[in-house]
Amino acid sequence: MYLTPAARIADHEARGWWSGESVDQIFQRAAAGGSGALALVDPPNRAELDGETPERLSWTALRARVERAAAALLMAGLRRDDVVCFQLPNTVDAVVLFLAAARLGLIVSPVVMQYRAHELGHIVAQAAPRAFVTVPQFQGHDHAAMIRRIADGTPAMIALVLGDNAVGAQNLRAMIAAADPAPVAAIVAADPPRGGEVLTLCWTSGTEARPKGVPRDHNHWGLNGRILVWGGGLLAGDVLLNPFPLVNIASIGGLLMPWLEVAGTLVLHHPFDLAVFIQQIAAERVTYTIAPPAVLTALLKQPALLGGADISSLRAIGSGSAPLSPWLIEGWGDTYRIEITNIFGSNEGMSLVSSAADVPDRAQRAHFFPRFGASDCHWDSEIAKVIRTRLIDLASGAEITAAGIPGEMQISGGATISAYWRSPELDAAAFDGEWFRTGDLFEIAGTGELARFYRFVGRCKEIIVRGGVNISPAEIDELLVGLPGVREAASVGLPDADLGERVAVALVMEPGAAPPTVADLGARLAAAGVAVFKRPERIVTVPALPRNAMNKVLRGELRELVLGQNE
Repeated sequence: MYLTPAARIADHEARGWWSGESVDQIFQRAAAGGSGALALVDPPNRAELDGETPERLSWTALRARVERAAAALLMAGLRRDDVVCFQLPNTVDAVVLFLAAARLGLIVSPVVMQYRAHELGHIVAQAAPRAFVTVPQFQGHDHAAMIRRIADGTPAMIALVLGDNAVGAQNLRAMIAAADPAPVAAIVAADPPRGGEVLTLCWTSGTEARPKGVPRDHNHWGLNGRILVWGGGLLAGDVLLNPFPLVNIASIGGLLMPWLEVAGTLVLHHPFDLAVFIQQIAAERVTYTIAPPAVLTALLKQPALLGGADISSLRAIGSGSAPLSPWLIEGWGDTYRIEITNIFGSNEGMSLVSSAADVPDRAQRAHFFPRFGASDCHWDSEIAKVIRTRLIDLASGAEITAAGIPGEMQISGGATISAYWRSPELDAAAFDGEWFRTGDLFEIAGTGELARFYRFVGRCKEIIVRGGVNISPAEIDELLVGLPGVREAASVGLPDADLGERVAVALVMEPGAAPPTVADLGARLAAAGVAVFKRPERIVTVPALPRNAMNKVLRGELRELVLGQNE
C-alpha cells in the first residue's frame, strides 16, 4: 500500500534521503553479516510476564524464526497490505513478528499493553485490521478473551493468540512451530516489499484528543534508524537495551532500526523495573539505551539504586519526553562519564537530536537543539541533510527569524509523514503543503552562536496564559528539577477570574520529605532570574504524576487532580 505520493518517493530517493529498501532487506543484510553472533535477548523476567522461558537468539536463529513466523502468518490467511494489530509485551516474539510482517509486506498496527476494549474498539474501527495478535494473559488481564470479544463484533478480523487459550482464538505459537518456511522466500522473491510502501500504523499518545493513526513507510523507518545511529554515535556491533514495547517511534525508530543498522545485539526489557534494567546493563554490557529523565534523576540523586552494578560499558543514554536540565546531563557526565543525548521526536517525524558530538557543552545540550534543516543555519551533521525545520508565528503565520519569539515548529523532509491514516480533516489542520504543524512551540535560542539553536518552549495547547502573557509549563518544570526532597514536579495553569490563569505546581515528594512552600519556590526561581509572573502561586502534593503509556505528563488530568484538592 502506498500512501506517500510517487513524486515525493522519487524525489527523496533521488536526494539519497530514502534508500528505497524495505525493512526486510535491512534485516536480511544484518542477519547475513551477524551470522552466529548474538542478536536478540529476552527480558530475564519473561517467565513472569507470559510464562515463556527467556530466549537468546543468534542472527542465524532469528532469521530462521522470522521465516517460520512469516509462514504462519500466511497460513492464517494474511496477505500483502493487510493490517495486523499487535498487542504484545516487549519480548522476542514481538520483534520476530514485526520482522515477519515486514518481510511479507503487511502493515503492523501496534498498541500498548495497557489499552482495553474502549481504546482498542476505536483503533479497530479506524484501522480495520485483518488480524489481531496478542498473548493469552498479561499482568492478570485476559487479553485473549478481550480480543476474542472484539473479534466477535468484527467479522472480518481474526484473533491470533501466542499460546493456549480457552476462547477459541487461533494459537499462533503452535502455528509458528509447525509452519513450513519454504514458501516464504519464493513469495517474497516474486514481489518484494518496497521502500515506499506502508509498514506501520502507529497511534499518537492522545494527550489532547483520541489517538490518531500515523502511517509510516519502510523508507521512513530506514531513515529513522540512520538518524539515531548518527545522533547517538552508535557503532557496529553495539549492544542496545530497549525498555519500551514496539509501539511507536521511540522504540521502533530509536532502538529497533538502529540495532538493524549496526547489526548488534538488542536486549529487551518489560515492564519497566529499575533493578532489572540496571542488572541488564551490567550483565549484557550494554553500550546504549534510552531512559526517561525521571529515571536518570532518581539514579543521580540516589546512587545506591545502582546496587554496585558496573555500568561502565554505557557510552551514551538517549533521553526525552520531558525537558532535561544541565544538572542532569552534567551529573551523568561528571559522575559516570556517560553522555546524555537529548532527543525530541514524534510519530509524525520530528527528529531533533542534541548529542555530545554536535553540542559538546552539556548545559547547552540540556536546553537547546541544533537548528537542523533551518534555511539560514548550517550544520555538518548528516541529520541536517535529511530534514527541514522552521518556526511559524501563531498569530501572523509569518516565519520567525529573530531570537526569543515563540513559534510553532513545522517540519518536512525524509522523516516526516505525508498524511494521517484516512483522515482528510486531520490532514487539513495538520499540514501546510509539505510542512507538518507539530503543535510544539520553540524559539531561536539567542543571537550570535546561540542563533544556531532552538529552545523548546512547550506545547501550543499546554501554554499557561497569565494576564495575557504566555508561560511554558515545561520551562517551570525544568527549573524545579533537583529540588531537595522532590522526586518529580509538573506545573499547570489554574483558572483565575482576574488574570485568566495562575501557575500551580504538583510535587511528588520523596518518602518523609516535607514539601517546599510557595515562598521557597519563589525564592528559587528569583535566584534563577525568572520573571515574577512565572512563579507558582499554589503548590499541591500528589502521589504520582498522571502519565500516558509514552511517559508524557497528562496536563489535563493533572489540572483536574490539582483542582480537586482543597485550598
